[in-house]
Amino acid sequence: MPDTTIQDRAAGAIMGAFIGDALGLGPHWYYDLAELRRDYGEWINGYTDPRPGRYHAGLKAGQSSQAGYILKLTLRSLVACGQYDEADFCRRMDDELLPFLDGTPLNGPGGYTSQSIRDLWRLRVQQKLPWGQTGGHADTTEAIERTLALAVRYALDPARLAGTVTSNTILTQNDDMVVSMTVAFGAVLGLLVQGHPLDTRLSGRLMKLVHDGVLPFHAVTSDNLQPPRPGDPDPPRAGRFASPDALLTPSYMAAAAADPDIRIEPAWKVSMVYGMPCAIYHQLPAAYYLAARFHDDFESALLHAVNGGGQNQARAILTGALVGAQVGFSRIPQRFLDGLEESASLRTLAEELAASVEKS
Repeated sequence: MPDTTIQDRAAGAIMGAFIGDALGLGPHWYYDLAELRRDYGEWINGYTDPRPGRYHAGLKAGQSSQAGYILKLTLRSLVACGQYDEADFCRRMDDELLPFLDGTPLNGPGGYTSQSIRDLWRLRVQQKLPWGQTGGHADTTEAIERTLALAVRYALDPARLAGTVTSNTILTQNDDMVVSMTVAFGAVLGLLVQGHPLDTRLSGRLMKLVHDGVLPFHAVTSDNLQPPRPGDPDPPRAGRFASPDALLTPSYMAAAAADPDIRIEPAWKVSMVYGMPCAIYHQLPAAYYLAARFHDDFESALLHAVNGGGQNQARAILTGALVGAQVGFSRIPQRFLDGLEESASLRTLAEELAASVEKS
């Protein structure tokens, strides 16, 4: 990362997420890997059309799912306002997303609406509840898939990053574990945009931010996870989230990726090791592992994320953001940009957001 600029890394994170979303559009949610290989061959190496009768049917290779649609909406709000303006974000959701949903899964922009957004539609549209009373209990990564834009925007201001990611997440998902893991991902992405590598030292950097009172996680240990000292208050660092363990996961995954005695071969089988389902506790370890193992190889990271089946679209979005932040936009292979629908306009949004990072 020394040869990249912060703007290059910021734009790389955003475009990496869009590319991961589109790569997962065709082969999304195949839990039978034999069926996946039958429909798409032994190795998926680019954008593909969804098959008739499956998720996102009718869309074309290189298009965005609803996750990409909402990420774009979030970016447009950030760029227009110059910062996170929750009222503007909510207005855009009210005007540009919710009217096109009907509360069922196979409907809406992108051809499929995830659980947390269906819950939002019921609470906001059917029950007419105000924003702030619209969070549900989905244990998925949908909030990460849009708040990664906030993590990029506030990469240089970890406290504001944590605050805005928390505030935006609870609009649709209010389970504390999900919120804490979402904020942790944002904090990781922020450090990568700053230029830190996803390695065994990254979690130590995050824990220092906890002990300095910057990140809102509870911690009872002292530095390097040593036990508290006699006379320390209980707890020495209190935060909104009960445990800092979500901040420790990325470095454990990085250690596994670097350990010659631990090999997941081929790497797409990370989905079988950490789990193929949608839940955030399956998705994050796999994304961190792939992003650490292929920290300088955007193509390999994304293709292994997609070829693992299951909830491969979310896996690819998260991995794309993490690896895009490490290699920078300048090192994303051109073919992934050429095949992405609205690539030019998405790049413009990404670069406009990237230009605002140092204005935190």
